[in-house]
Amino acid sequence: MVKKLAVVALGGNALLRDHEKGTIEEQEKHTTETLENLIFLINQGYDLIVTHGNGPQVGNILLRNEAGEETYGISPMPLDICVADSQGGIGYMIERIFRNVLTRHKINKNVVTLILMVEVDPQDQAFAAPTKRIGMSYTQTQAAKLTKDKGWIFKQSSPDEQGWRRVVPSPIPISILNLKLIGDLARQGNIVITCGGGGIPVFYDTTKEIRTVDAVIDKDLASALLANGVGAHEFYCLTDVPFIFKDFGLPTQEKLEFLDYNDTLKYLEAGTFGEGSMAPKIEAALSFIHHGGEKSIITEASKLEDKSVGSKITMKYER
Repeated sequence: MVKKLAVVALGGNALLRDHEKGTIEEQEKHTTETLENLIFLINQGYDLIVTHGNGPQVGNILLRNEAGEETYGISPMPLDICVADSQGGIGYMIERIFRNVLTRHKINKNVVTLILMVEVDPQDQAFAAPTKRIGMSYTQTQAAKLTKDKGWIFKQSSPDEQGWRRVVPSPIPISILNLKLIGDLARQGNIVITCGGGGIPVFYDTTKEIRTVDAVIDKDLASALLANGVGAHEFYCLTDVPFIFKDFGLPTQEKLEFLDYNDTLKYLEAGTFGEGSMAPKIEAALSFIHHGGEKSIITEASKLEDKSVGSKITMKYER
């Protein structure tokens, strides 16, 4: 009997929560709570690949970059190195804590963290219109100077704020490097932690050498691509709400529990889901189903064991 393979994308609240300082103690606490919930999937016989976000962490790395350059004249590292740093640090933390959780449950499994590069198209239209905000907030004067000195592009933090933040492209991922290795490791029973922050965006030049770009990749979209590439049966997006909601926060709010591909696509195109929050997860879930996945589940980590809870997207409507 072939064991089922699941890719589980940990949302930001799996590691950090809003209005927290982001101390290592806070991150370890939330990570432990999240990973405890994945034991249910292991006990159900699933092989696992775990992916994760890195937004707050890579933001802190960029802050250290900037503080080190300004205060001590330390050469700042480019964005791809910062993303790699976050993959290594967060992956290490998840791996160590996962090993401890497995030990407490008397489960004997290897856990391995892989730094992941993801191929993008250097001609992707995202490079012509950067939108992804990263790093600290600057005054308009500071932003203008950095644009002149470093060629960075800035946008106002929000219409209600005075700060300006650097924006970078967020190209669509097109292929995963080391894909077969990841799939082989997972199907051999190892828990693989990879695709941190959507992976490090790279491309091949005309001589087939790997080059980097100043960009970031959507974590859920890259995770869905990875899930399809390894032939995963199910794709989980863990977030801070147990269900997808139509018109969230409005008088017309409605819980959407069982969804099929076509209806979900219609909701997405109609702008039913929050652009900066739920919509990217919906897009990733739909991509996974469209390219052959059996089921996408969007829910809270604590609800995994309760199979009656969570929004499930399949190609055909299910009850």
